[in-house]
Amino acid sequence: MTDRYDHLEYRRTGDSGLKLPAFSLGLWQKFGTDYPYDNQRDIVLHAFDLGITHFDNADRYGPPHRAAQKFFGEVLRRDLAAHRDELILSTKAGNPIGRSPYLTGGSRKSLLASLDHSLRDLGTDYVDIFYHHRADPETPLEESVGALVSAVRQGKALYVGVSNYDPERAHQAAVLLRAAGVPLLVHQPRYSIFDRTPETNGLLDLADDDGFGLVVYSPLAQGLLTEKYLTGIPAGARALNSAFLSPDAIDDTYRERARVLNKIATERGQSLAQLALQWVLRQSRVTSAILGASSPAQLDHNVRALDFPPLTADELALIDGV
Repeated sequence: MTDRYDHLEYRRTGDSGLKLPAFSLGLWQKFGTDYPYDNQRDIVLHAFDLGITHFDNADRYGPPHRAAQKFFGEVLRRDLAAHRDELILSTKAGNPIGRSPYLTGGSRKSLLASLDHSLRDLGTDYVDIFYHHRADPETPLEESVGALVSAVRQGKALYVGVSNYDPERAHQAAVLLRAAGVPLLVHQPRYSIFDRTPETNGLLDLADDDGFGLVVYSPLAQGLLTEKYLTGIPAGARALNSAFLSPDAIDDTYRERARVLNKIATERGQSLAQLALQWVLRQSRVTSAILGASSPAQLDHNVRALDFPPLTADELALIDGV
């Protein structure tokens, strides 16, 4: 599409020169071998047509592990190879992907071997962003950071990031990376109306101080910040078959809160999902929000969150009250 870059907002990532789209496409769920390839392909290609140039992956994503990367590698080879320079591909390592002690953690062995596998899965010489997926207290931080630095110096990654680090460890990593001449580009935390941790633990302020951006995941709280569960759990819903969302979370307290939020959204002429995404992106330190998707139409709907007027102080106060 010739107008691919005309509509979506692009935000500078921390103090770097890299801009990311306000929305990224995550392949965490629904991009394994248990979903039809053609539907997955349609979602990825439609995302790119919308201007979503950042595709967030990890060695763990599937099922089985690595399946999401292998799927994306096939789409890259068949459909997007000519656009590789227009894509931001990220991957992560460090979460368990097998029983071997070398398939988990933050050791140099684990991180760099996983990156090599990921490059083969994706069929590319480099990724744009390589993350340590979660902190590993059993490995010296200097070793994990050293592996990230090596990935850049070897030309296998352009930038590095961390995910799910607490602020203290993230700051220590930023200091070590800066000293090595490979600044911390981005931190990937969970953040939504229902999970304010980056606000309460100081991560938002740290992003300013250390000069990294935030690419947030689960901005819709695994679907809780949509209209899907307002009256119950529909057949086929994620809450019935996901390890990340329990049916127990959908109780009377949840429904009461979600209905109030939905009323605020309706009065603004938007959906609950659009309200929730707009709320996350109101933070200047949030570079991008990661979207999941089960269809191109769902992507269209969520991206339109950027079309609404900014949230007012009164509306933010009402949301905080919930």
